[in-house]
Amino acid sequence: EETNRLFKTLIRQGQTALSLAFDLPTQLGMDSDDPRALGEVGKVGLTINSFKDWETVFDGIDVGSIFVNSVSNAQAVVTLAMHVGIAQKQGIAPPALKGSLQNDILKEYICRGNFIYPVQHGMRLATDSFMY
Repeated sequence: EETNRLFKTLIRQGQTALSLAFDLPTQLGMDSDDPRALGEVGKVGLTINSFKDWETVFDGIDVGSIFVNSVSNAQAVVTLAMHVGIAQKQGIAPPALKGSLQNDILKEYICRGNFIYPVQHGMRLATDSFMY
């Protein structure tokens, strides 16, 4: 809800693009109540546990009129699916969406050691996202 209020304020002030960075549990595909997420939820970014959370972030925001960047990495395909879902609920065809995904599984694997899938599977999801 706080992110939604911030985004609406930015849009009213003329912002034409929004960027979402996620907390570590979200980046790793964990729910907030996962014991491994303790102390990390909301610490360095937005927490997304479900499509309902994505709906809350974009409630009252026309996703067809704003560029949306998502720093998602390993779960970028999920972020993309949620954004397409919001667009469809708003009656916006997916090709009308503007945005980008940080979908860099190799950086996560090599530099941070934070990844969900083995490299081969992560690369497949990344390239499937490109193709879509």
